[in-house]
Amino acid sequence: MRTAIIGGGIAGLAAAYELECARAGGAAVEYTLFESRERLGGSLASEVENGLVLERGPDSFLSEKPAAAELCRELGLGGELTPSNDANRKTYIVVRNRLVPLPDGLMFLIPTKLIPTAMTRLFSPSTKIRMALELLHPPRPSGHDESVASLVERHFGAEAVDRLADPLLSGIYGGDATQLSARTVLPRLVEMEEQYGSLTRGMLAAHRQMRARAAAQKNGSSSGAKAAQRTIFTTLRGGMQQLVDALEARLEPAWVRKSTAVSALERVDGGWKISSGGRAEVFDAVILASPAWASSVLLGPVDGELSEELGGIPYSSSITVNLVYDEAKMGTLPDGFGFLVPVVEGRAMLACTFVHRKFLGRTPPGKAVLRAFLGGAKNEALLDESDEVLIATVRRELSEILGTRIAGPHVEPERTQVSRWRRAMAQYAVGHQDRMKRIVGRVDALPGLRLAGNAYDGIGIPDCIRTGRKAAKDILAG
Repeated sequence: MRTAIIGGGIAGLAAAYELECARAGGAAVEYTLFESRERLGGSLASEVENGLVLERGPDSFLSEKPAAAELCRELGLGGELTPSNDANRKTYIVVRNRLVPLPDGLMFLIPTKLIPTAMTRLFSPSTKIRMALELLHPPRPSGHDESVASLVERHFGAEAVDRLADPLLSGIYGGDATQLSARTVLPRLVEMEEQYGSLTRGMLAAHRQMRARAAAQKNGSSSGAKAAQRTIFTTLRGGMQQLVDALEARLEPAWVRKSTAVSALERVDGGWKISSGGRAEVFDAVILASPAWASSVLLGPVDGELSEELGGIPYSSSITVNLVYDEAKMGTLPDGFGFLVPVVEGRAMLACTFVHRKFLGRTPPGKAVLRAFLGGAKNEALLDESDEVLIATVRRELSEILGTRIAGPHVEPERTQVSRWRRAMAQYAVGHQDRMKRIVGRVDALPGLRLAGNAYDGIGIPDCIRTGRKAAKDILAG
């Protein structure tokens, strides 16, 4: 069985690793991994210097999704897994240049505690009244998809969309709450609305059930206590690049082709013909782990309908700007992990993370790392600005939000780093689940073809790993 894997990001690497494991176990498996860029890993890229870890792309993954941590342990990186510093976790929302902390009791966008919600400066009195009355919502069966903004506004009002849903989801998806699919992005809330009507009542019920399960597990075994203490995020002590390097080290070097773009894909008798670098080869199977828009181009001559569906999946771009400071030369930062910036604030920044607070042990003592995020679905034009302009923009906005004493023009960063990720974040738009049903139907009609990556069933690192390994297992199963 010869399998071509197109795309050397984390999904493609996970697929190749799964095939390599099968080969090591005695299966008659060969694979070739094609990557158009000079390096593997896609947006997973870290730089480490004198104990300082700077992430160009994702800095961590959700702990509740097991695929990433499981793979790290398989690769011998279990001892490198580092939890987020949740004891000091606090996030702010920027409102008219002021940092307003998210109220206590906020669960999955839903306020569940009366007093913190009533006291917060994040919402106006009219929005707070609407949040209280939300408890009266009757169950609402839904037979169609809608945007996240529509769902949240119906329950809590437009201000909750602007100051809560949009910044929180923009930080995850780099997208627009008015475009993102509620059924795909927030399926639990859709189910709660159908069952309880009130999202607040639904979330409180879910929280009670979760606490009951945790208590039962704790009484039954020590593993329950460990699960209850699990932090929200997990990273690798030496950067997410460690995962990329460990995967690459497990693969057969002769079967990994960097700087090799695939120019054409064709269905032929006995398999799939792939053209790249002036040569054509036939494989039994193909795993497309490239972005959906790139896979769309390759599949155009094979299946026009499938190509059109893949090409219809929207993407957004992002920019990360790392600024390294000497803590002694800057004022004291607010407590917590950082802040989110609503689009209605009219700023270039979408968010800023205080990296040295979020993960301990990855920044030398006395150093502070501020990591700003820009771009997103509504500000793609920033990608064409120079590094100097982007850095100046971030520094100006930081001084306006944090104050000149902390991050003013006189507080010079020791090091700066700008990374651009064009069309890297798939957007699960309204109707995504129906689109996926159509895509799966077309793929199933093409023997030996599988898709993997962040465009289909989850955008995070664990999701990409899961879809990559599943694609390889499907190929192996025939």
